[in-house]
Order: sequence, then C-alpha cells, then structure tokens
Amino acid sequence: MVIDDFLAHLSVERQSSAHTLDAYRRDLAALAAWAQDRDLLLMHGDDIRAFIAREHRRGLSSKSLQRRLSACRSLYRWLLKQGRIAALPTDGVRAPKAPRKLPQVLDVDEASRLVEVPTDAPLGLRDRAVLELLYSSGLRLSELCALRWHDLDFEQGLVSVLGKGSKQRIVPVGSHARKALQAWQAESLGKADGCVFPGRGGKQISARAIQLRMKRLALRQGVLKRIHPHLLRHSFASHVLESSGDLRGVQELLGHADIATTQIYTHLDFQHLAKVYDEAHPRARRKAKRSGN
Repeated sequence: MVIDDFLAHLSVERQSSAHTLDAYRRDLAALAAWAQDRDLLLMHGDDIRAFIAREHRRGLSSKSLQRRLSACRSLYRWLLKQGRIAALPTDGVRAPKAPRKLPQVLDVDEASRLVEVPTDAPLGLRDRAVLELLYSSGLRLSELCALRWHDLDFEQGLVSVLGKGSKQRIVPVGSHARKALQAWQAESLGKADGCVFPGRGGKQISARAIQLRMKRLALRQGVLKRIHPHLLRHSFASHVLESSGDLRGVQELLGHADIATTQIYTHLDFQHLAKVYDEAHPRARRKAKRSGN
C-alpha cells in the first residue's frame, strides 16, 4: 500500500521518531478512509480539496487541518520523487488559517511592579537594569544578551541593537532604564567593549539564564502571570501603541520588517478598550446580563 511504503521510508531512511510516525499514520489513515477504494496515486487537486473540506465539516480545528494537509504534501512529494505520480495533487490546496493567538501583556501596574526589583539584593542592580531595559526599549532577548556598553548612548538616551537579518536599529532608552544601567555599570566596572550583562567567563549571558532569573523575580515581586522576556517586549509595544496610536512608529521601535506583524497590537489595544467599555458602560452591562440569561 502507498501509505505503508511511505511510512517505511520515514522509519528506515529518514529515521523519524515514533511520535512523528504516529502523527503521519493518523493523518494519512484519514485520507485513506475518505478515499475508500479509490487509488491514492490517481488523486487530483479537487480530490485533496474535497478531503480537507470534509475534515473541516467534521469539526477539525484549523491547526489539525493544516497538519492533515502537510502529511498529504509529504506523501505526494515522496511519490513524485519516486516517479509514481506525474504531478502533485496538493499544489494550490490551502487549509484554513489558524486564528492568530494574541500575546499576553502586563498592564502598567504589573509591569512597574515587576521591573522595580530591590537593588540591594545580590545582583539586584543587574536585575533592575535587565528588566528596565527590556520594558523601556522593547528589545528581543537575543538583542539584550549581545549588548555591549559602547552600544549605549547615555547622553542621548539611545541604544543601538542588531536585530533579525543583521538589521541595525536605534531605540530610545527611558530615564528609569538609563539610571538602572548606569548604576549597574558603576558596580560591575563595565568597559566600553565589554558585555553589558556578562555571564560566566565574561562572555555574554545566556538567554536561558535571563529566562530563569525573570521567573524567580516575578514570583518574588508577586506577579502571577507566566513571565518571560518577550512578555515585556509585548507589553512595551502595547503600552506605546495605546498611548500614541502610532502603528508605524511601534513597527520601527520593534524592528518588524512587515507592519502586519505589528498590527497584532492593534487587536490588543481594541481588546483593552472593549473591556473598559464592557465594565464601564451601563447599557453594555445590561446587554451582557440579558445575553447571559
């Protein structure tokens, strides 16, 4: 059988894991069940579309449909390579897009509580500088770890970072972050060409070390959400957009190549406004009560 041959190829030649094989087996078994007695080697694009549409009607999620279609593509690419079919029936077939999950953000009070860690604790000045800079400038974790003192311009209140695709951008640094960084530099005796946040041996700190430290600090500060460095980047973007309404400006600050990536924060802003409306408007509350009966 075609599917058995393909699974054997994955197992023997590709040495795929048992988990991967089980996933392919389930998805391709669904294709075989739908096809019934029809030859899978004779499938056309309309057949694959009909299969995905049937699975959609059965209530499969967008993510599951995309996985089904991915399994079909892998099967037919292998069959084409084997010379068992002349064309790919999966070309041009699209599964419904999964709804984009909105990122969680901290509100302003939560963000302030998190970043204002005590500076008299061991590594307190460093921790304060890390958190203030992440929230002040919306840096990616990789950008923060790679930062050197000569990248910071305290007089102008700017930081130069090398982002994705080796694209350089200059981002403002707020007054609280500048003060925290200068205090940390004085304590650590940071030199211009040295790492702002060194790890072992003076090399740049690892991303994992920052992630673990942030989790501990969040618990200590009483912030109960799942805290990670990118959460402060999301919060930075959401709060700047909420106050300014300047989507293009936020795109530049974040270093997004495509403004579509930044537009997710407009949904967050609307979500916040909708919540305020629902909680504050008397007729909104009455409507919610009626719909709940």
